[in-house]
Amino acid sequence: MSDAAALPGQPRGGVLTGPATTRTVNVLAPNPSAMTLDGTNTWIVAEPDSDLAVVIDPGPLDENHLRAVIDTAERAGRRIALTLLTHGHADHAEGAARFAELTRSTVRALDPAMRLGDEGLGTGDVITTGGLEMYVVPTPGHTSDSLSFHLPADGAVLTGDTVLGRGTTMVAHPDGRLGDYLDTLRRLRSLTVDDGVHTILPGHGPVLEDAQGAVEFYLAHRAHRLAQVETAVESGYRTSAEVVAHVYADVDRSLWPAAELSVRAQLEYLVEHGLI
Repeated sequence: MSDAAALPGQPRGGVLTGPATTRTVNVLAPNPSAMTLDGTNTWIVAEPDSDLAVVIDPGPLDENHLRAVIDTAERAGRRIALTLLTHGHADHAEGAARFAELTRSTVRALDPAMRLGDEGLGTGDVITTGGLEMYVVPTPGHTSDSLSFHLPADGAVLTGDTVLGRGTTMVAHPDGRLGDYLDTLRRLRSLTVDDGVHTILPGHGPVLEDAQGAVEFYLAHRAHRLAQVETAVESGYRTSAEVVAHVYADVDRSLWPAAELSVRAQLEYLVEHGLI
């Protein structure tokens, strides 16, 4: 068995279902796959003495899961008053409309198409439901509508798919762009260096207890992959499929379609910067 402390970000054991920090509880959705790891993490966030809670990413349209999230909050004496989305991918957001119906809560997201209610989310917004102080951090790159949520009181950031609890994420080209993603990783690194963030609460996988180490690993990984793609093109591999077969030869083939999206984003980035 590997030593979690030696892995990037120091993952906290296995995937957590239950309390993660003073203000957060995870309810793991039953949708495991190669892309979603053990399933989607649905986060319940609340001040310890509040009877109101915020839910981040209700997950897939699975009635049992949605009701499990509600039951978890109610057992703690809380009513879900607001639903937030980190981005619009179905494994995070498909159940949002039904969840809003069950909880009579609004859904706030960056993408207007994903909202239920009048308010969206954007730079500088602060979530204050039930006394919370949680800051909206735009983190595009995985998708153009990706957001993270900074929870200063817990020294934590909820990252959706921008940083995972295990492995690395894809840049979902053409909506996702590598330049945006690199800027996002630098923004998250500044939270760990300047704003006291030490814990990452991801959209998939275990909690990471070394936020700065995780982000530094992601930055190094992206630089390494980009160099590999550039070398592959210089060696005569021209199409994204050819590059994937060469660069990602040691990666499970079930992940190659996702890898190809990232490669397309990398090729676009290299062209834009005059590197190929």
